[in-house]
Amino acid sequence: MNPSEQLRYANFFRVFARYTLLIITLLTLVFALLSGAETYGGGWQGIIKNSPNALPWAGLLLLLVIAWKWELIGGSIITFFGLFSIYFFNIGRNHFYWSTLLLTLFITLLGGCFLASGIIRRAAHSQI
Repeated sequence: MNPSEQLRYANFFRVFARYTLLIITLLTLVFALLSGAETYGGGWQGIIKNSPNALPWAGLLLLLVIAWKWELIGGSIITFFGLFSIYFFNIGRNHFYWSTLLLTLFITLLGGCFLASGIIRRAAHSQI
């Protein structure tokens, strides 16, 4: 495979991982902020009191910013974050939900897409 084809695959993995993870992270962050706000009285005060529930997803957003700039470093960290999330939300507790497993597994796979993009891009540049 020539370097231009490799770069095309690397660009596909990068764009797919960036924007898919951005959409998933923002939707999950908003859901985490708003879902428990009624318990604390609703409104802005309820959102502020419920904001600690959104900290892991805000952290994932920060990791996405890192992966946006440095694919290999950010992809590695996102992959480990996804694996930890699989353990924490599904295996480490006494209950199991398919939806949570799919979300955390998808985060892990998107971290792998960042890794694949960085590795392919590095290999293509070494051939040039």
